[in-house]
Amino acid sequence: MNEERVLALAGLFQASTLAYQLANDGRCDELALDASLASVFRIDAPSVVGVYGSVSGIRLGLRTLIGQLDENGRDMAITRMVVTVMRLERSLAHRKDLLDHLQQGILSTKRQVDHFGLNSPQVYSRLAELYASTLSTLRPRVMVTGNPQWLQQPVLVERVRASLLAAVRSAVLWRQIGGRQFQLLLHRRQCTMLARGLLTGTTL
Repeated sequence: MNEERVLALAGLFQASTLAYQLANDGRCDELALDASLASVFRIDAPSVVGVYGSVSGIRLGLRTLIGQLDENGRDMAITRMVVTVMRLERSLAHRKDLLDHLQQGILSTKRQVDHFGLNSPQVYSRLAELYASTLSTLRPRVMVTGNPQWLQQPVLVERVRASLLAAVRSAVLWRQIGGRQFQLLLHRRQCTMLARGLLTGTTL
């Protein structure tokens, strides 16, 4: 494990947590959501931290990562979602047609971001549509359990799907820089130490 892999992993945990918060509470950490959504469009960022804007943009993910690696603070619903997204990324990697469609869709949505702004209904709608037409067709499907009161609202479902798309973006990044699922099991303590160091601004 190293800091870059921990940041990418935190991005995955953050976006998954946002989807969970939206589905269960109807709201989420908006600053974290902005950072996660922006990461979808930073395809050519010069560094991993640049994908999220700054370490502060990924604080929710770092805190969640620490909690999930701590036996006492684990939420199995989020853990299951993260593991499923990791497996979904592997399915996507073997479908060049869907990868190309996804990349083209993100580029076209970037023009909407430039015109309407990141948090516009048009952008959420387009990202949700992209998720539904690509990632939702693959297995395994990410099951998001939540409050029916919220999950029956189309606008909120769009925000959940956009968050899941951001989660897959981080899973792709994690894989690109050498992240593997077994590292979470073998290097849990080191991962937690690095995440705490990033939270406090200390380089370990």
